[in-house]
Amino acid sequence: MSTRIVVVGGGTAGARLAQRLPVTLLGEEPHAPYNRVLLADVLAGRYAPEVIALPGTREPVRLGVRAVRIDRAARTVVCADGSLVGYDRLVLATGSNPVLPPLRGLRGPGGAELPEGVHAFRTLDDCQALRDRVRPGVRAVVIGGGLLGVSAARALAALGAEVVLTQQGERLMERQLDEHASALLREHVESLGVEVHTECRVSGLRQRDGEVTAVELADGFVLDAQVVVLACGVRPRVALAREAGLAVATGIVVDDELRTSDPAIHAIGDCAEHGGRVYGLAGPALDQADALTEVLLAEAPALANAAPTATPTPTHPRVGDRPATGYTGTRALTRLTLGGAQPLDLAAFGDATPQPGDDVVQLTDATRRAYRKVVVRGDRLVGGVLLGDLAAVGTLARAWEGDEALPDEAPLLHLLTHDGGSS
Repeated sequence: MSTRIVVVGGGTAGARLAQRLPVTLLGEEPHAPYNRVLLADVLAGRYAPEVIALPGTREPVRLGVRAVRIDRAARTVVCADGSLVGYDRLVLATGSNPVLPPLRGLRGPGGAELPEGVHAFRTLDDCQALRDRVRPGVRAVVIGGGLLGVSAARALAALGAEVVLTQQGERLMERQLDEHASALLREHVESLGVEVHTECRVSGLRQRDGEVTAVELADGFVLDAQVVVLACGVRPRVALAREAGLAVATGIVVDDELRTSDPAIHAIGDCAEHGGRVYGLAGPALDQADALTEVLLAEAPALANAAPTATPTPTHPRVGDRPATGYTGTRALTRLTLGGAQPLDLAAFGDATPQPGDDVVQLTDATRRAYRKVVVRGDRLVGGVLLGDLAAVGTLARAWEGDEALPDEAPLLHLLTHDGGSS
């Protein structure tokens, strides 16, 4: 008898697994799985929605189906339409939900729906709703100056909106960038016509007849707004797992085999917490899907007969010439391209804040608006930031991801040359 594998969630992690193994995939969204990283490009009009679709998954795929309960005793998933889907192995790839901040006036009449004009920025439907509303000259306020907020602001600016970007922290993308890099990023965002406010706390929204009209700041200032985008981060979507009695901390707790507290249930992607960490990034989601593929193949070798002939190359550790079953973590690199008359590329990895005793190398080219910085601790590269010139990012990323000792004979400055010090 074949092993029935059911995957709940059609995002990056779930779709990757469905590309590699015969599974039943339940996707809540009506759209075929797509690359969420490119949503800002869809919003800006750079890509049509179909362009960001992920490579075809194996049948069967059920779209527009919401899982509402897991019956662990019967090993079935109960769906909102009343259907039951039986499983031998269940994989939760439920992703994450946008964080909705506790703002006055955030909820419309009845307290359930957001006011008209207020949108999260997480799905293709969010993009379509924003594109339907945004016209040249529309006043748009983006709440949140992290990666998501910066991406949304530049996309809205590309549509001709008058955009204000508010960030409660001291600088943009403060989790990834140091002070100098963030200042350069701010200059670029402002060159796109975006008005940036940092150290700026939003306290509430004003609305009239259920439609947003303004954003209130804690200092009493009011920003007129016809559109408000909530880009305040995401949190793992764990309600289904928690209600099923699975161990949940910040995310669904999994071991090195991506297994939850129920041996028949695994979790991968944004909803999973491994080693006390929730990644919330595409790279780790792909790594986890690849690792889980090998775990499931090891448990049920017959699955290999139904697997596609061409599979993605596993990105998790290998032992000799055999893939190692299990997941040991991911060193994730953040990359972003901001459009405009002079596009800006940026990349960040690891911890770019030096500790006492660390070696730091920085190169700044003001005329080209380029900035490069790496932090070395002992003989290991522990973090870096690059803006404007990413020629060295491949070599730097490999050195960091591999956690290998840097060669003694190579001066640290070579780490930031165009060839990454390979010559």
